[in-house]
Amino acid sequence: MAGISFKQFTLGIEEEYMVIDPQSRELKSHQQKIVQEGEKVIKDKVKAEMHQAVVEVGTDICADIDEAFMDVATLRNTISKIAGDLGLWVGASGTHPFSHWEKQLITDHSRYSDIVKELQEAARSNLIFGLHVHVGMETREMAIHIANSARYLLPHVYALSTNSPFWEGRQTGYKSFRTKVFDKFPRTGIPDYFDSIETYDNYIKMLVKTNCIDNAKKIWWDLRVHPFFNTVEFRICDVPLTVQETITIAALFQGICAKLYKLRTQNLNFISYPRMLINENKWRAGRYGIEGSMIDFGKEAEVNTRVLIYELLDFIDDVTGPLRIRNAISNVHNMLEKGTGADRQIKIFEETNNLSNVVDYIHTQFLDGI
Repeated sequence: MAGISFKQFTLGIEEEYMVIDPQSRELKSHQQKIVQEGEKVIKDKVKAEMHQAVVEVGTDICADIDEAFMDVATLRNTISKIAGDLGLWVGASGTHPFSHWEKQLITDHSRYSDIVKELQEAARSNLIFGLHVHVGMETREMAIHIANSARYLLPHVYALSTNSPFWEGRQTGYKSFRTKVFDKFPRTGIPDYFDSIETYDNYIKMLVKTNCIDNAKKIWWDLRVHPFFNTVEFRICDVPLTVQETITIAALFQGICAKLYKLRTQNLNFISYPRMLINENKWRAGRYGIEGSMIDFGKEAEVNTRVLIYELLDFIDDVTGPLRIRNAISNVHNMLEKGTGADRQIKIFEETNNLSNVVDYIHTQFLDGI
């Protein structure tokens, strides 16, 4: 490990939470009161989202996973307390089990008005809750290289994060229906391979010049080199039920980046696979979570998803010590044992046949382990 510094792989985590009416268990507009009260305590780490029943939070730039845990735990605690004082609940799930998007109010802000004006029903129905993890990079050139290679491993981590089995009162048959909802947006999904940061930047310039987008933040891929920060931003995951799951997923992404960086500095390359093939695994991960199989494209064979996740743990094992993420990563074994958020939501529903009980479970898990 001598000569390789992993200090650059800082972390930033964004989570989107649902605001719930404790009586009806429906999503409820908080009329930006949670944001207004939150700003007094956590400043710009809380902000409004397109729908008024959504609150978004973001950590500071965290030096390591322990700092990230403290930050996310504080954010969840703070938002939960403010919501409670306002007579509301909060929860973290990729979709609400039964609320209908048609009843939800859109936040009065020019950015959201523009998106709704352009994307219409696709935007209004986009009532979903995600997790974004930023991993710091030394240069944008390194960022595009790591993003190209990391694409292959996106479905593996996504399978672990699946937490949206219900949509508008129906069990969808998917472990993550959130991405199916988001697929209606343009410029989503697994990105293409870019042979250089210049190629990527020229692509953005072309879209801006031709009025496809007004800025690079309207690139909504599952993974992107961030337009303004020196980070690779992972956007594929459902927001997890618990802070511990969020931290485990963030640690996996950090470990993947560090391992790919290590290979690059040793003049070794991770094979790059076409988007079409990676998409096959993404679809399987969204449909079956950790209970199905995915394709090992090297072997050209179906392999149990859990086995592939264990292979991922082996792949990044040599960087987990220097990054000090071994403890966070060890929680993967727990997640594989007790099931993803989706598995646990489905279990509650199968036991009680009542989606309100699923909402209660989402709410009680929000501060679990803090």
